[in-house]
Amino acid sequence: MFKVRGFTPQSQQRQSLCNRLRADLRADSGNAPVFCPCCPLHLTRRRLIASAAALALGGAAAALPMQEVAPGIFVRRGEDADATAANGDAIANIGFVIGRDAIAVIDPGGSGADGARLLAAIRARSERPIRYVIASHVHLDHIFGANAFRAEGVEFIGHARLPAALAARGAFYRQHLVDLLGPTAAGDFVPPTRLVEDELRLDLGDRVLEITAHPPAHTDTDLTVRDGASGTFWAADLLFVGRIPVLDGSLTGWLATLAALKQQAARRAVPGHGPVSVAWPEAAADEERYLATLAREVRALIAKGVDIEIASREVGYTERDKWRLFDDYNARNVIEAYKELEWE
Repeated sequence: MFKVRGFTPQSQQRQSLCNRLRADLRADSGNAPVFCPCCPLHLTRRRLIASAAALALGGAAAALPMQEVAPGIFVRRGEDADATAANGDAIANIGFVIGRDAIAVIDPGGSGADGARLLAAIRARSERPIRYVIASHVHLDHIFGANAFRAEGVEFIGHARLPAALAARGAFYRQHLVDLLGPTAAGDFVPPTRLVEDELRLDLGDRVLEITAHPPAHTDTDLTVRDGASGTFWAADLLFVGRIPVLDGSLTGWLATLAALKQQAARRAVPGHGPVSVAWPEAAADEERYLATLAREVRALIAKGVDIEIASREVGYTERDKWRLFDDYNARNVIEAYKELEWE
């Protein structure tokens, strides 16, 4: 859309764009001097693309506030809420990993605007190429910022089952965000260009990310990422801390996956929702207790012949004061668990 070389302001509109680009970049860089292609000194191509992506979404997007949880690993904490026009679906933990040679994004955000701000945050810290965008699973709060990274020439990494899940849900998710945020800010999903059947290793230079595809658990498209260089385990939505877990895959699968993951040591974990960094495996205890409670109580009611509607009103209430958004999601979780466990 914008030519980096030979760019000249031929109109007041283009001059205005130039000024907005410079103001955006100055804000990103703490008011340090910045330059654009209209000026005697040139702006780097990658920063121009990042700013242009933000402007294409309706205005100069401020870089996301990021926390560095380990050297070169940056996480934005999502809001503990459902998506609203006010929060722009910025409700998931998302971030990036910087290696010697390249950068990998882990979940590009919940909307086009969220993705553009994440891209701006990356470019405020590094000019290294963004080589990979990893989708941890199908849910829209994690992946609808992907469009902001198309111009970076990245590989989009996803679970082997992600294309089918996006084909089934993507248009619905997109319409939901359009209704909430408008067509420009909503963003869109990007189908993965590289699939993970089992495991995949991505070398960023002096750090290798180990990506694992899991059986159905939180969803049937769950990936986790391990960074051996820092001992960081990016659990994504296989780990909820403080916010009630959401069951959209398999309850028994999630419990089994969690038990297996707990045997793998890590210095820290990054949950999909909650604090940006938690102790591992200690931080999994509350989620495991909640999921086990669902399984135990649903099985008991099924054995008594209690129907699914009554079960949705009775199961799990000992957990109510322990989780944010409990009243919004517990009944749904019970229904999903019941539909799975009644066939045991």
